[in-house]
Amino acid sequence: MSEQRDPADRGDTFAVDLTLHLLARLGLVALVTIVLMLANVPLLVALAIAIVVSFPLGLLLLRRLHSRVTAGLAARGERRKAERARLRAELRGERCEDAAGDGAAGGGATGQDIDERRE
Repeated sequence: MSEQRDPADRGDTFAVDLTLHLLARLGLVALVTIVLMLANVPLLVALAIAIVVSFPLGLLLLRRLHSRVTAGLAARGERRKAERARLRAELRGERCEDAAGDGAAGGGATGQDIDERRE
């Protein structure tokens, strides 16, 4: 039963991880900008320097969060690839292993069967 809940949890975790990663990156840029402005550097120059400096700092400081986001993207890509392969097999008229549970009888899905499922 926990296997059925894991994909949903990963999807929720991915969204949270991605949001945290984005906010951490923006916070890092803001922090470096504020530090440079305290050193009497003009705002636009401080912002430009902060953007450039935050790239390598983000790679070092946000390594765990970055790896979680990357793993979430990879898992999402694999799910999309599997779904695309399943849909292509269904369009070719091949019976999918997943289709056995949704009442599909016979050798394969016809165009009419696919249209009926969409409704």
